[in-house]
Amino acid sequence: MAINPSEAQTYVSIQPATHMGPATLAVADLARSVDFYTNVLGMTVLNAGENGSTMGAGTTPLLHLQAKPGAKRQPEHSTGLYHVAILQSSRPDLGRVVINLARTQYQVGGFADHLVSEAIYLDDPDGNGLEIYRDRPREEWRRNGNQIVMASDPIDLDGIVASVEDPEAPFTGMPDGTTIGHMHLRVGDIPKAQAFYQDVLGFDVVAKMPSALFVSAGGYHHHIGMNVWHSRNAPPAPADSVGLQEYGIVVPDTDAQGEVLARLNAVGVTHEMQDADALFSDPWSNRIRLSPENS
Repeated sequence: MAINPSEAQTYVSIQPATHMGPATLAVADLARSVDFYTNVLGMTVLNAGENGSTMGAGTTPLLHLQAKPGAKRQPEHSTGLYHVAILQSSRPDLGRVVINLARTQYQVGGFADHLVSEAIYLDDPDGNGLEIYRDRPREEWRRNGNQIVMASDPIDLDGIVASVEDPEAPFTGMPDGTTIGHMHLRVGDIPKAQAFYQDVLGFDVVAKMPSALFVSAGGYHHHIGMNVWHSRNAPPAPADSVGLQEYGIVVPDTDAQGEVLARLNAVGVTHEMQDADALFSDPWSNRIRLSPENS
């Protein structure tokens, strides 16, 4: 997984303050999805309409749910969403989500201690993958050259629950400060993914293996994960599927946005402007919204 520390950098890094923005998910039954994201995960409806709803925490938008009645589940052998990862501000915040998942008896897919973080994995009612996690402090992360050391160890679930001061208290939802921490995508080819996400967009590779790639800005453990575990050389999910419609990357200002757009233009990747945001797609038709901060 390690990147050779002596390997010369041949790309321009994206600005270190870059982070992830909201993601847009297509769902087959909007009311069912809104119920799940509010009552099970504790998000708030920030904006609601006939064709979609924006879900958030405090005043921060996290997910735009796009109604697509009759949509089918994403085929396993297709590119697109692996999971959206929702970052909690603290271990007790994660613990409150764990307690509410138990109260609502919602099925959880798994738990993992990644050394840099503690994570819960589950699917929403449409099978859209989700990770709910909290980070350990950066000073506790271990590094090996250019690599951030990560693992998938058993999680201390009892410790997470015990961190909550009053486990019997009613669940009041995800607090302000909750964000989209990272995206994990199904892609068709790892070298091509590295060529786009590192060489063009400018993310730094923090871990790489034959079947997966993890990249970040500013030394984070990863802002975007990519794998070919079920999607090597696969086509994008059909248009009538649920799943990822768009995800956001937020850069500090319009100068940082312009630097990325110049690199996209240099390799022939077209974009369109929507107000202050630039929209373009990766090689697997994953649509990306590149926004300057506070646009």
